[in-house]
Amino acid sequence: MVSVINSVDTAHEDMIHDAQMDYYGVRLATCSSDRSVKIFDVKNGQQTLLADLRGHEGPVWQVAWSHPMFGSLLASCGYDRKVIIWKESGGTWENIYEYAGHDSSVNSVCWAPMEFGLMLACGSSDGSISVISSSGDGSWDTKKINNAHTIGCNAVSWSTGVNPNSLLDSQVQKPPLVKRFVSGGCDDLVRIWREEDDQWVEEQKLEGHSDWIRDVAWAPSIGLAKSVIASCSQDCRVIIWTNDGTSTNWTSKVLHKFNDVVWHVSWSVTGNILAVSGGDNKVSLWKETLEGQWVCVSDVNKGQGQVIESHPAEQTA
Repeated sequence: MVSVINSVDTAHEDMIHDAQMDYYGVRLATCSSDRSVKIFDVKNGQQTLLADLRGHEGPVWQVAWSHPMFGSLLASCGYDRKVIIWKESGGTWENIYEYAGHDSSVNSVCWAPMEFGLMLACGSSDGSISVISSSGDGSWDTKKINNAHTIGCNAVSWSTGVNPNSLLDSQVQKPPLVKRFVSGGCDDLVRIWREEDDQWVEEQKLEGHSDWIRDVAWAPSIGLAKSVIASCSQDCRVIIWTNDGTSTNWTSKVLHKFNDVVWHVSWSVTGNILAVSGGDNKVSLWKETLEGQWVCVSDVNKGQGQVIESHPAEQTA
């Protein structure tokens, strides 16, 4: 059984929609319908409010930390159609860039692996996905995938910075990294996107869910020549998608059929344990056995901790 070792009183004045630890696990960022983003120092079991960031004009759905090699950067997105990039310098946080190129709520933001550079994917209820990248001189460039998902995009997640095919033979010169990310939307589809000739193209369309996709998560590479994606949906199922690195075919396996909508999926840093949270107000941890079966290894019930279960599309549908 997973135990709750610490709780943080955020003092948010409305529902919390996301909470993310930074790379080193010493700072926590939260966002809420109260239109604020808060950053806490959570070292040694203590909590100290470091910043209360105001800039959104509506509920803030999600936050994402960049890799620390780029400094202390945090991205946030919200119902006000905006993406804000915040930067900390000398203990002070400031809004360094604001993107307002979407026509509806921005539901998800995710930074690319550091190998790809400073690059942010943003999924919106207008059905499009924007990829924002730093030009290195303080300005930002944007490429948009229009009509990525009909009705809307709910989640985005980048692939690992390692190309699985390059791990198959250590004697072969490794090919250049291929920039990929996965998205999930209100069309019940999981889609994989690849950068090609300076444009983003659809590489794969994965069908298996029967209702809106609520979250997607591309597993970190642990040195294996395969790619693994988890997706969850309003159809109460979590599906594990696997590519062996030798073809373009993805196989699917239903991890479990839950009793309520599944809101979030998240991999451990080693990519072998999947955390699942949903409308049943539980967090469960899942691991694949040597026989290829997924089993629940632990769970947190609502009596031991509150699960963040609200999601932007619930508000914007």
